[in-house]
Amino acid sequence: MMVFSGLYTIVDTIFVSRLVNTDALSSINIVTPMINIIVGLGAMFATGASAIVARKQGEGKDIEARKDFTLIILTVLALGVIIALVGLFFLEPIIYALGANTVLLPYAKEYLSLLFVFAPANMLQVLFSIFLITAGNPGLGFILTLSAGLTNACFDFIFMGPLHMGIRGAALATSMGYLIQTTGGVIFFLRNKGKALHFVTPHIAIPVITESLSNGLSEMVGHLSSAVTTFLFNKTMMKLIGVDGVAAITIIIYSQFLLSTFYIGFSMGVAPIFSYNYGNQNHVHMKRIFKICISFILSVSVLVFSIAMIGGPYLAGIFTPKGSGVYSITKAGFLIVSFSFLFSGVNIFSSALFTALSNGKLSAIISFLRSLVLLSIGILLLPLFLGTEGLWLAIPFAEGTTFLVSILFIWKKKEIYHYI
Repeated sequence: MMVFSGLYTIVDTIFVSRLVNTDALSSINIVTPMINIIVGLGAMFATGASAIVARKQGEGKDIEARKDFTLIILTVLALGVIIALVGLFFLEPIIYALGANTVLLPYAKEYLSLLFVFAPANMLQVLFSIFLITAGNPGLGFILTLSAGLTNACFDFIFMGPLHMGIRGAALATSMGYLIQTTGGVIFFLRNKGKALHFVTPHIAIPVITESLSNGLSEMVGHLSSAVTTFLFNKTMMKLIGVDGVAAITIIIYSQFLLSTFYIGFSMGVAPIFSYNYGNQNHVHMKRIFKICISFILSVSVLVFSIAMIGGPYLAGIFTPKGSGVYSITKAGFLIVSFSFLFSGVNIFSSALFTALSNGKLSAIISFLRSLVLLSIGILLLPLFLGTEGLWLAIPFAEGTTFLVSILFIWKKKEIYHYI
């Protein structure tokens, strides 16, 4: 499911690059940090709260689990409305703070204003994609994600092609995708009365909200880190190469996200299973599931690495014409960045595993190291010695070092969680 979500996340970038212009493409990258924050808040509540709900279901506390679920949905809805209102009121200052100039401002305003309007739907669709798994209906989540992706792609072409709506068309098509997933989730949980998880009258339980925040902190850290490192990447590449370099790093970042969805989707999908078995202390199932997951992650890591090495030039060609300066820079970057996929799968799975086991601290450490601390160190230091190649090497450096930390955490906690 996350593969299709990743696909329609980058569809806007492809169509904007091909049907509008490079200034519009740059403006999307400029506002990406704000989008990361919005999605990060939704992911934080989704992963943190789903672990709580799944654990209580495993403990046989179904009524309490339903009340917690409904409370979190309403909390995120309210937060989304607040973000939308504040974002629209301070639209220009936010865009300038993100690094836009007068050339990029009009494009950024058109794009970000619509995404602020649909911020509540954006956050809720993240929640429903996770809670549909917790509710035992991942198939519906897959169908909704696929439908949203196809809708986004089709209307991207219509709005930016025949209708010539420019970058506003890209934002509107993306927002329509959010609405499909959110509407589908609302309808399902309204009609799911005979099942374990559905909407009920919520209770006011501040500890549930705070535990959701702390338990899902690693997800927020990951998205905030993406915002910071995107800014650092842009700034450094501008110094090293210029505008073409910024365009290349944009393509690499979106392609990396697309390929990482294999890991993210799998890890988020199995997390409720770990939570449930941890809740009812089923150690036998924990060990069996963990062994299957590790085998799968390692196998997929080799597969994704191979896809990135062989298919990198083809991915670059989707965004920009072959033979262009941007294409050459992107192709060279893929040959280095691809090695990060050998390590990132285990890191992403480890972070999701500890979140599922209600150990938000270890999960946050793993996420914080790979996506901010080590990556920032690599971005700031390696180019000083290796130039542009050093900038690309920052990603494998961060993932490889974090891989060692993840293995250490998994081994040290095996006696507590009984997954080995």
